[in-house]
Amino acid sequence: MSVLMRDEAQARAQFLDVQRYTIDLDLTVGEESFDSRTVIRFTALADGDTFVELKPATLRAISLDGHPLDPADLTENRFPLTGLTAGPHELHVDAAMRYSRTGEGMHRFTDPTDNETYVYTQLFMEDVQRVFAAFDQPDLKSVFDLTVTAPEGWTVLGNGIGRHTGDRRWTLAPTPPISTYLVAVAAGPWHSVTTEHAGLPFGIHCRRSLAPHLDADADEILDITRACFDRFHEKFDEPYPFDSYDQAFVPEFNAGAMENPGLVTFRDEFIYRSAVTDTERQTRGMVIAHEMAHMWFGDLVTLAWWDDIWLNESFAEYMGYQTLAEATRFTDTWVDFGVARKGWGYDADQRPSTHPVAPDPAAVPDTASAMLNFDGISYAKGASALRQLVAWLGEKDFLAGINTHFARHKFGNATLADFIDNLASATDRDVHAWADQWLRTTGVDTLTPHVTEADTTWSLTVDHHGTRPHRITVGTYDHTIDTQSGPDRLVLRDRFDISVPHDDSAQDGPTTRPGRRPALVVLNDNDLTYAKIRLDPESWNTVLDGLSGIPDALTRAVVWNAARDMVRDGELAPATYLEAARTHLPHETDLALLQGVLAFADTQIAARYVTPEDRPAALATLTALNRDLIRRTEDGTHPGLRLIAVRHLIDAATQPDTIHGWLTDGTVPGGPELDPELRWRILTRLAVLGATDETAIATELAADPSATGQEGAARCRAALPTPEAKAAAWQAMFTDDSLSNYLFTATAQGFWQPEQTDLLTPYVPRYYPDATALAVRRGPAIAEAAGRYAFPAYAIDADSLHRGEQALTDQGLIPALRRKLTDQIDDLRRALTVRNAH
Repeated sequence: MSVLMRDEAQARAQFLDVQRYTIDLDLTVGEESFDSRTVIRFTALADGDTFVELKPATLRAISLDGHPLDPADLTENRFPLTGLTAGPHELHVDAAMRYSRTGEGMHRFTDPTDNETYVYTQLFMEDVQRVFAAFDQPDLKSVFDLTVTAPEGWTVLGNGIGRHTGDRRWTLAPTPPISTYLVAVAAGPWHSVTTEHAGLPFGIHCRRSLAPHLDADADEILDITRACFDRFHEKFDEPYPFDSYDQAFVPEFNAGAMENPGLVTFRDEFIYRSAVTDTERQTRGMVIAHEMAHMWFGDLVTLAWWDDIWLNESFAEYMGYQTLAEATRFTDTWVDFGVARKGWGYDADQRPSTHPVAPDPAAVPDTASAMLNFDGISYAKGASALRQLVAWLGEKDFLAGINTHFARHKFGNATLADFIDNLASATDRDVHAWADQWLRTTGVDTLTPHVTEADTTWSLTVDHHGTRPHRITVGTYDHTIDTQSGPDRLVLRDRFDISVPHDDSAQDGPTTRPGRRPALVVLNDNDLTYAKIRLDPESWNTVLDGLSGIPDALTRAVVWNAARDMVRDGELAPATYLEAARTHLPHETDLALLQGVLAFADTQIAARYVTPEDRPAALATLTALNRDLIRRTEDGTHPGLRLIAVRHLIDAATQPDTIHGWLTDGTVPGGPELDPELRWRILTRLAVLGATDETAIATELAADPSATGQEGAARCRAALPTPEAKAAAWQAMFTDDSLSNYLFTATAQGFWQPEQTDLLTPYVPRYYPDATALAVRRGPAIAEAAGRYAFPAYAIDADSLHRGEQALTDQGLIPALRRKLTDQIDDLRRALTVRNAH
């Protein structure tokens, strides 16, 4: 396949003006393919040649201005249009297109629960070519007019309001000018809940088998949707630019969600069929807010080329967290961002694959390289940069600049330069210099406090390792007398703002405050900047005794992140982090913090940063910690906290008896009763420990034959510690190509287990050639899954590192797999460094 080069796109944008696509899709012709007939009306602005993109199963016919063209001229995904004269043209394309099982193009899914079939599009970056012919680049916006033929009993959703016109035909209202990658269709026997708000039809949709679970949460989902919609209209001068707002929760979706105008698609794990914590509900709310923000930033105003993807994602990420906090009951969203999301940005920014938030255009020469930048930098770091910008600029001026941006570029395209110019128009501050320092640089700054004490004052200086200016809040805390048992309690003494210089040599001098030095000094106390934070020695001693006694959850998140970064940098022993968790998490009240710290302790420290010899002790610490949490909630209070503890106790189990008893009884003593998620979680861990078998897995699958049950069974089967199970899983992943994207991921998640080293060692050298060949055959989505989930992450040794480094020299790696392997191998190198440091 030919990827689109930036210079090709720029030339084509200057050559063409595209007015309208008329698209007719027929979804009734079979299970493998669908028919796609497209008429493109466009104007050539000069005499010359160009091309249209298409990835058909069969190109039946193509004509230009009524003259037939030869379908055999299609080369890979491009059909040449030569000898165009300046003026209007009309291109007709008739093709059969393949359904996808990888979440790309037109994905087709049959629900194992009731055998109902659903299809939906995911056209991001360059997958529109899998559905209809297109001039596929974001700055050739057009009106899209779609008609869909669907099986009887189906509903067809799209960017505009759909009407059933009879004889299985659906007509979707023409769109305003949008980019090709934003066109959306979702068809099937949907279960729908509809309403109206602000004069517009709103709807939420899911598979019929999930109907009871959607209905249970429909009020919450729609309340959040309405609240965020209203809040965005208070922030933005431009009204919502489309004719309806549908949210479809679709199966086997690769991303969290996709911001198709008028029809946002979400992964349908957000329709909860098992118990979840309030933090998980908050995450769903944040994604709803994030995608709605895209209706303005991304859909109304769209990037001109993919080097500016951060303009979409960083803005939506920032607005998602901020608006949810302002408009709903989820007022502590930035705690979750700090402990769960921000580390994604920090980690990505310290790998060899790091890039600026706004990369140099030369670094994104084509669509393949652009796809690699959908990472923690474009999302979490970019959102952090915007949060710092708002702290520095003020929200009033920030929103004024944003509204100028919308007004100047609505239904068009814009660049970083446009965005910065529009922000600068609203303030006297030097936004261009800020952008150069924050958006054009890579890496994470580190801020280290130095505290000194005189007779009646204390002073703070900040050692700044990095290049960016920071406006931060310093929080100071003292011990307080508390008769409660448990860790020391701390009380806020003061918060004050300081500016940290943007070079390593200059300092404005110490900040001097009255009184004795505080017991704890926390830089970036309200987490408004993006930097690694360190603590002075006395503050660190205070934290070890009193971390859970810090009164504000966001401050605790900053401190936990500091500890996390110190472990990753080899400055803090993993065992010390675990002991801090053991001491303080039993007293933690914030669920996002609890989930985030336990996740790092489980998936990084116990699984990677401690040696195999020390893993049992790490798991024993986690088990004791989770038992403490379960005991704390025996009175029925804090069900979310109890659920987190039960999940992590299952994952840390080294002996099967307790969790096997839970599975047999169908409940944890004192609750909760085991829902499907917990049953599959226990069965997976029993499989790892060799304490279950195929018969038990098949029995569980018979009781839960849902799509999630199919994934659970695949995960369990791959986790069984037998040569036959491992061989079968490997064959399914890397040879027969029959697994969907979700079943591939589930199988990969079960395969590699630290407890099964002897059984798995022969597969480590097989991984690299097999993954390379798989990525070439099945494409970027499966390549990303193979690099992320099927990588032998448990194998932390010099030999594995050497094999990985050698694999990166293979010129046959497709970009998606190369990027994932680059990151995984760097993480492996870091894990080795952490082990050797302690």
